Amino acid sequence: MVVGARNAAVQAKIPVSVQSGFHVNSNKPNEEYLIPLKLTWASTGALQPGEVVYPKPSVEKYEFAEKPLSVLTGNFDLVANFKIAAKAEAGPGAAAGKLRYQACNNRACFPPKTVDVTVAYQVQ
Repeated sequence: MVVGARNAAVQAKIPVSVQSGFHVNSNKPNEEYLIPLKLTWASTGALQPGEVVYPKPSVEKYEFAEKPLSVLTGNFDLVANFKIAAKAEAGPGAAAGKLRYQACNNRACFPPKTVDVTVAYQVQ
């Protein structure tokens, strides 16, 4: 849960777990045809979305690609920055987001998916 006062800058860590044997493309893949990892937020009025900080990717070579790819594996956090609106009502709420990714194994990539992400907050 994110807790803060009006006009405060706050952060939420979004844990991500990629199944063993798989990877996801980083937020800046090396090839145009690959789907980047992307976290987006719907505007709630109380929380104003800011920059999302992605972890440093690794560069790996796979059978299906000519060039090494920029990927993320295992467990990592995305850090979502928000600003609490000046006129936000005190009390609890939730920010709704979408995480889009493309999972791949060492032979091929699968169709992209989008999952819902929710961050609970408390305005003081």
